[in-house]
Amino acid sequence: MQLAYITLLFFGFLAAVVGVSLPGLLNMNAVKIANEDSYQSAYRYVLGALVVIFIQTYIAIFFAKLIDSSAAITAALHEIGLVIFGGLTIYFLGFAKKREHKKENRSKLRQVPFFYGALLAAINVFPIPYYVFLSVTIASYHYPIFVRSYTAVFSLGVVSGSALMFFLYVFFFKKISREDAFLLHNINYVIGTITGIISLITVYKLVI
Repeated sequence: MQLAYITLLFFGFLAAVVGVSLPGLLNMNAVKIANEDSYQSAYRYVLGALVVIFIQTYIAIFFAKLIDSSAAITAALHEIGLVIFGGLTIYFLGFAKKREHKKENRSKLRQVPFFYGALLAAINVFPIPYYVFLSVTIASYHYPIFVRSYTAVFSLGVVSGSALMFFLYVFFFKKISREDAFLLHNINYVIGTITGIISLITVYKLVI
C-alpha cells in the first residue's frame, strides 16, 4: 500500500508538470507579477494559486468518483470555461495593455497577490476536466485514488508539480526580463493570446 502512495504522488506531480509546462494564464501572470512587483509578490501569488489548485484537484476526483467522467458535466465545465476565457481574452487584448504603464491604476486585487492568485486559479476551471479524466484513468488500473488519504496524496503531488513549474517560470523569465525581453514587454498580449486559443479549443470541443 505504501507503494500506491508513492505512485499516486508521482502521478500527481507528473500530471501537474505536464499541465503547467506550457505557457498559461497562471504561470504567465506569475512572471508578470515577478517582473512588475517583486519575487515576494510572485511567491504570494503562487501560494494563493496552489491552495485553489489543491481544492480543484479534490473536486475533480470527487466528480470522477460520482459521475465516472460524465460527458454532460464535462461539457458544462467547458461552457463555463469558454465564458471565462473569452472574457479574459477581451480584457488582456483590449484593455490591459492600455493600463500597463499606469501602475497607480492597478486593481486592488493585484495589490494582494495571494488573493489574486487564488482568484485566477478559481476561474481557471480548465484543469478540472483534465484531472477528472486522469483520475478515472488511474482508477481503471486499480489504484485507490478515490480513497480519501490517496486523494490527498495525489493532490499534494499536483500541488508540488505545479509549484515547481511556477517557480521555474518566475526564475527563468525574471532573468530574461533584465535584458528587456520582447515577451515581457508584450506579456498582456501573450496572456490574451493564450486565453483566446483556449477559448477556440473549448468551442471546438463543444461543437464536435
